[in-house]
Amino acid sequence: MRALTTLDNLGIGQKGKITRVSPELNYRTRYAGMGIIRNHTVEVKRIAPLGDPIILKVMGYELSLRKGDASFIEIELAN
Repeated sequence: MRALTTLDNLGIGQKGKITRVSPELNYRTRYAGMGIIRNHTVEVKRIAPLGDPIILKVMGYELSLRKGDASFIEIELAN
């Protein structure tokens, strides 16, 4: 069984595969250009002290993402 959640629910060091990016996400096309697309793996590297933003590792580089935007990205947790 697949364990699905949204990206904003991952903790530091957790990783997973993007399964869906909601069409309601602002700047969806811009994020796609930075690697936030289906079947790409992301890992949470850091979370700011107040929880926003989230620093991800995707496609070999780090990307800062707002927690609100991360809630529109569905993730299948890695084993």
